[in-house]
Amino acid sequence: MINHHLEQMAQAIFKSWFVDFEPFGGEMPPDWREGTISDLGNVIGGSTPSKAKPEYYTEHGIAWITPKDLSINKNKFIAHGADDITELGLRNSSARLMPKGTVLFSSRAPIGYIAIASGEVCTNQGFKSIVPKDSVGTAFIYYFLIENLQTIENMASGSTFKEISGSTMKGIPAVIPDVDTLCRFQEECTPIFEKQELLEAENAHLAEVRDSLLPHLMSGELSVTDF
Repeated sequence: MINHHLEQMAQAIFKSWFVDFEPFGGEMPPDWREGTISDLGNVIGGSTPSKAKPEYYTEHGIAWITPKDLSINKNKFIAHGADDITELGLRNSSARLMPKGTVLFSSRAPIGYIAIASGEVCTNQGFKSIVPKDSVGTAFIYYFLIENLQTIENMASGSTFKEISGSTMKGIPAVIPDVDTLCRFQEECTPIFEKQELLEAENAHLAEVRDSLLPHLMSGELSVTDF
């Protein structure tokens, strides 16, 4: 519930500043410009190391995220998926390691899962992720993608299933605010994001404790009075 309220706050600020332009008299400031997602950050695809090579995968290695991971993990932040890959797997594929704060965007099957990397990650080919420019920041890109999801989906192509290509993603139209405004927005969102990430981590820990204790409680091996 707290996370939901925090999310509503941050989204409201984004909409007020960058959609309705309320602090600027309802009009886009003259020093802002029209551009594309490429002006906001570096668009990066992913890859799958060969499944025929078990040495490319491990339980505890380099975080490797798939759209399925985001369908299971509904959190805003993600550190690992179901599988990690090894250094060897990374070197022998075209997957690229991306920094903390990268905004992950699933570009097919389905389009539109969005999450923020809470550490270094790479992805499979089902993503067109964005590494934010330092002057732009994670928060702006995250809410930009949410706000423009329908536009992005409408630009998808493909006969078997719809997909956003790298070139299409790079060319998605975007308003480019001035650096000072982007910095102020990042400053507004940073404490919100930090609180949300902390709450998600606490919830995950509590879920692990519950899942480990529940079988013992159900079997009678432990009793509530033991605690």
